Amino acid sequence: MSIKFISRRLALASLLLASASMAQAAIDKPVKTAQGLVKGTAGLKPGVTVFKGIPFAEAPVGKLRFMPAVPVKTSWKGVRDGSKWGDTCVQPPAPTRAMGVNQATDMPDSPKISEDCLNLAVWAGAKGAGEKRPVMVWFYGGAYAEGGNSMPFADGSKLAAKGAIIVAVNYRVGAFGFLSHPELTAASGHNASGNQALSDGIAALKWVKANIAAFGGDPNNVTIFGQSAGACITAALVGSPQAKGLFEKSISQSGAWAGLQPAVMGSRENAEKQTVAAMEKAGIKSFADLQAAPAEVVAKLGRAQGIIVDGWIVPEDQSKTFAEGRQNKVPVLVGSNKDDFGGGFGPPMTLERWKSEAPRRWGDLAELGLSAYPAATDAEAVAFNGQTGPQGMNWFMHHFANEQAKQGQAAYVYQFVHVPPVAEGVKSGGATHASELAYTFGNLEAPREVPDISSPAIASKSAPDLKLADQMMSYWVNFARTGNPNGPGLPKWASVKESKANEAMLLEANDKSAIGPAMSPDAARLYEGLFQRNVMSKLK
Repeated sequence: MSIKFISRRLALASLLLASASMAQAAIDKPVKTAQGLVKGTAGLKPGVTVFKGIPFAEAPVGKLRFMPAVPVKTSWKGVRDGSKWGDTCVQPPAPTRAMGVNQATDMPDSPKISEDCLNLAVWAGAKGAGEKRPVMVWFYGGAYAEGGNSMPFADGSKLAAKGAIIVAVNYRVGAFGFLSHPELTAASGHNASGNQALSDGIAALKWVKANIAAFGGDPNNVTIFGQSAGACITAALVGSPQAKGLFEKSISQSGAWAGLQPAVMGSRENAEKQTVAAMEKAGIKSFADLQAAPAEVVAKLGRAQGIIVDGWIVPEDQSKTFAEGRQNKVPVLVGSNKDDFGGGFGPPMTLERWKSEAPRRWGDLAELGLSAYPAATDAEAVAFNGQTGPQGMNWFMHHFANEQAKQGQAAYVYQFVHVPPVAEGVKSGGATHASELAYTFGNLEAPREVPDISSPAIASKSAPDLKLADQMMSYWVNFARTGNPNGPGLPKWASVKESKANEAMLLEANDKSAIGPAMSPDAARLYEGLFQRNVMSKLK
């Protein structure tokens, strides 16, 4: 990552801040919440007001560290300043994934890091209470280890200008958000520990239900949406009895309850053992010492196991929950990107290796695997090796949608196939992980995490890219409003029940978005077989 590239991204972020200062707010008076008055500031679009740093839970510090979120009770006097971001949750400094800038911590207006981070931001285009606009609650990605609601690409101004109220939630990451320990389990009252981040999301949704009407939102028309780790959280909330009734629709972008690929969910017992082992390695002698340890010491314990079967928020492996119809019955819009984590792993692939390693790769499904990916040359072997990961995720998202459709819910699947433009000299990652995010929020000018995702300077001036972003924002907001993404001037998006097996809305620029096959029948049979063998057979 070059200094020149980092400087260019920071300069782009500064321009975003400058443009916000010139816009006008829609709500120019303080808004009354249950805890007090808060005054917003102009968003990036004229007529949109953003309210930053609103607490939705008590600070998870002291005895509340590692505990489930406690809905906020603390009030304030006077008018709270909503022009500045609330603190970002404790996380490692950049770079964490071969990138030079962590957008949650290293932008010009990034907030400070602290454990007192359970706050949210609201973008509202309404003029006040009573408008009952659809509400969209955003959960960021970041491998359960990083992220925050201040990241420039996820600014909610443009989605809000489409008619929705946007809420961006901070949730705890790393050990703070996912740590299990026997003493925590014993003290919980639920015989559970871990999944603190999910409890943060639940507390935020309770705040939304209680307060969002004052911002012009409809508390009975709430859609949760997230990407990567955030998509895993939204999917897990669809599967959680503790989240029942807190939202009406859900969007998951490149992730579901078990992660980015189908897998057996981790257990609380194993998560507890992992914590104890990590504590021993770090020289932390007791849970009391861990509770009192400096935040930077806790952060070094890592992200724990992510979402686990804790026995309370997630009472069972959610693949079983969905298979047996115990999930929350809500419409879903889900999907992934054509090159999500593509490229393959290990030594360069050859045709000989592709065929000889099939039994190790797929076991008793090797013959079906080679039928799904019938390489005849080294080049084809390389290409197919790069497709297996993205198509495994693609199948998982279809599976999620199909399980909701079985429960009588509207379900829509997309595949982002557009390859965003990159700067000269940069090798494109294709339609890679997170490349759809700037389009989801319409922020093509915002800096990206890594240069192979796309060039903000080029994409933000490209008419086809701008039109695709506008289409995607319309689809997302339409779905939030009615449970159906379709609307005037948009290509028809058929639901799972209306389309053929394994079809999806293939999102592409140059007016090419259309329903089409997202994978071959053999590939779908392969991933279904792997799921039944590797996951469902172990849950009986």
